[in-house]
Amino acid sequence: MPKVLISDKLSPAAVAIFRRRGIDVDLKTGLTPAELRAIIPAYDGLAIRSATKVTKELLDAATNLKVVGRAGIGVDNVDIRSATARGVVVMNTPHGNTITTAEHAIAMMFALARQISQADASTRAGKWEKNRFLGVELTGKTLGVIGCGNIGSIVANRAVGLHMKVIAYDPYLSDKRALDLGVEKVELDALLERADIITLHVPMTDATRNILSREALARTRPGVRVINCARGGLLDEAALADAIKSGHVAGAALDVFETEPATDSPLFALDNVICTPHLGAATAEAQENVALQIAEQISDFLLTGAISNAINMASVTAEEAPRLRPYMELCRLLGGFAGQLTQAREGAIKRVTIEYEGLAAALNTRPMTAAALAGLMSPLMAGVNMVNAGVAARDHGIDVAETVHDRPSEYQTLVRITIGTEGMERSVAGTLFAGSRPRIVEIKGIKVEADFAPHMLYVTNQDKPGFIGRFGATLAGAGINIATFHLGRASQGGDAICLVSVDESVPEDVLAMVRTLPLVVQATALAF
Repeated sequence: MPKVLISDKLSPAAVAIFRRRGIDVDLKTGLTPAELRAIIPAYDGLAIRSATKVTKELLDAATNLKVVGRAGIGVDNVDIRSATARGVVVMNTPHGNTITTAEHAIAMMFALARQISQADASTRAGKWEKNRFLGVELTGKTLGVIGCGNIGSIVANRAVGLHMKVIAYDPYLSDKRALDLGVEKVELDALLERADIITLHVPMTDATRNILSREALARTRPGVRVINCARGGLLDEAALADAIKSGHVAGAALDVFETEPATDSPLFALDNVICTPHLGAATAEAQENVALQIAEQISDFLLTGAISNAINMASVTAEEAPRLRPYMELCRLLGGFAGQLTQAREGAIKRVTIEYEGLAAALNTRPMTAAALAGLMSPLMAGVNMVNAGVAARDHGIDVAETVHDRPSEYQTLVRITIGTEGMERSVAGTLFAGSRPRIVEIKGIKVEADFAPHMLYVTNQDKPGFIGRFGATLAGAGINIATFHLGRASQGGDAICLVSVDESVPEDVLAMVRTLPLVVQATALAF
């Protein structure tokens, strides 16, 4: 039974979901890093919010961990690189609190335009400064949305409903999507120059860090207002404070800060700044949604292999998982076959091409490719799985190409993996027999049909009389029983392939005897 640890406060409904689906779950919050490291080896899954820090040290201790699920969008508290290297899937819930966060940004925009928090404080202090708090209307103003994804698009939609002019900067925003949203797609410089209000809705990456720098703020139009409900570090807080003091920026509303908890900031002393303590997702509905979603996602992964909203690998929906599973197994086995045949003397693998034909070509090929790479890399290095196989290939300088063929195939489905070194190229192809059983159908262009077996022996030989008898006698003399025997050849008297499955692994001394047989070119023991 899979075991999951919830280390941050989540809705009790999340615990109920795990238990209902047959997963053993423990709720232990407030643990110190040392306490968490001490118990994490017992768990297959870890469900967190923002308090738990999933560091390299924690991941190194998590010897059985397969998945980390973040109930929320941001994964700044997870060491993605280390998780990937360890083969741990990292998931988030990007849609569970989108509406809540977007609504908070809209609320901040209203509060900023009408100075609501300042007027509230003044009135509570016994003042009646009706003439002091002169606000601005939002109708007709130009809202510049930086980042028009899940949250940014909702903000844009609400702003259009307020009869604002919305312009958006997002390199991934298509012209059609912009048209559907009713926004004008612009470059960043144009947005800075035209927007009356700028709102940020991008993730924290190297490309977006400090996107509103001192220089960018200087290019904004005088009197602009700035809202950040996305991530701290997207803007230069000191530069923003200076721009507000100078009067160039009329005001700002921030829900996130570069350092959190934010106990000190140059913005706190300014009257025309509104600050909230990272409340973007803080509604009862959002907290419930993300908790339920992450519980379902972790359960799906541990029970069925479905991967939803993964940060570090291709997603496989719960609907896709049952259908994809035999194809992924085929790819893993073919990759393992090719990897085990690659000899050190042939040099390092430089390139891998994975081709899909027939039914496989119509499926989600990314997880199949990940499975093929995992199978290929596993014989060459320890600790490789679908999560980190692509990274491992890249780190070893292997060029990976994926090709989908829209053409008639001899088989209902066909997957071919071709690997190349400096001086060699080898391919192996397979299909699914009866829709679910992986089968080899071709090796190095030679037709050979064989089911995979736990123990196999692959031999290349010259196609001449006498080989089969001597080969069979050698195995019989060593007490090794042949379960299945498959032959193929390129041409009469030319190169030939013998692929047999045996009841037990072939010892190295027996393998050495096979290699010395007349007509034998190569002999390799395989394990699956």
